Amino acid sequence: MSYCVALKLSRGLLFMSDTLTNGGVDDISSYPKTFSWGVPGERQILLSAAGNLATSQAAVNTLSENIKNKKMDDKTILTAPTMFQVARTVSHTLAEIIDVSARGHQKAENKFSATFILGGQIKNSEMALYLIYPEGNFIEVSHQQPFFQIGETKYGRPILVRAFDPDMIFEDAIKLLMVSFDSTIKANLSVGLPLDLSIYVKDSLTKAKTLKIDASNEYFQMVSREWAASLKKSLAALPSFEFDN
Repeated sequence: MSYCVALKLSRGLLFMSDTLTNGGVDDISSYPKTFSWGVPGERQILLSAAGNLATSQAAVNTLSENIKNKKMDDKTILTAPTMFQVARTVSHTLAEIIDVSARGHQKAENKFSATFILGGQIKNSEMALYLIYPEGNFIEVSHQQPFFQIGETKYGRPILVRAFDPDMIFEDAIKLLMVSFDSTIKANLSVGLPLDLSIYVKDSLTKAKTLKIDASNEYFQMVSREWAASLKKSLAALPSFEFDN
């Protein structure tokens, strides 16, 4: 299982993903789940993946190879005119790979499945953030759905729903993500450190700044301790339940 989150802030985009992959008790490895492509000054694209590792790697590799082997009339994620067209290219690539992998075996909702979060910006256009489903369709972030999660989402979602604000500064948004990931890691052994963080600044059209957060990261450990202590303190401060009421 994986856990990946992308936030669309007024200041830019934040992507965070765990790196743990689990093929069984004797097959635990670490792989990146967030990838990036770009043309400085023209466009920057970020992609996070959750689901079957072979499927997501095949899709990412196909997107990269199509860029390298582009012919004059080919449309790739680095030549598509809009982020919507980039999302269509990624969704078609994912659906085709799932179809080929599952042909004669199972359908898209099975073990060959993968889900993506795609974000980025093209020059003279607004930032965009999409959730891409294994069936090949996708939705865009909205005021009602201001962020996307994929993978093991339920444990880390409550803190995001309660505390996320699109006008947050990057530092506060990263703190929020760390609490969300810490809650997920505590509740599910299939999600774990290191975490990959990517920060894209709106209108910069420069490569996202990246940071790897491992078990030795003092800030993450502090957030984990203080959040646990604050929860216990807040619970203790609530009035006790009374049976008479």
